[in-house]
Amino acid sequence: MKHVVTAMLVIVAAIHLLPLTGVAGASKLEALYGLRMEDPNLAILMRHRAVLFGLLGAFMLVAAFKPSWQAEALIAGFVSVVSFLFLAWSTGGYNVQVARVFTADLVALVCLVVGAIAWKVGRTNG
Repeated sequence: MKHVVTAMLVIVAAIHLLPLTGVAGASKLEALYGLRMEDPNLAILMRHRAVLFGLLGAFMLVAAFKPSWQAEALIAGFVSVVSFLFLAWSTGGYNVQVARVFTADLVALVCLVVGAIAWKVGRTNG
């Protein structure tokens, strides 16, 4: 079961690390999200968002191989993914690029559920 948890966290970490390319600048952000970054304030906030996703992805990647951190990584992943899915679903009207993020987060959610079940089973079977 520990290999299942590791694999699921690696996948979710990769999904969270993808936006890190947005740190490189407005053109990368525009490609990722299909939004014009004409306002420097928006570009700053979105680049900072990329950094935070990088931190979260790095944490999950380390936790994938450090069992004592896995519960916290699963919780952080659930908070990240479920909050985005809820916000996107409840707002609607998003573009194709954001729909791609929505789909990636659905994949991440499935991985997190599988990982959480495997983590719980592994702890139960000791």
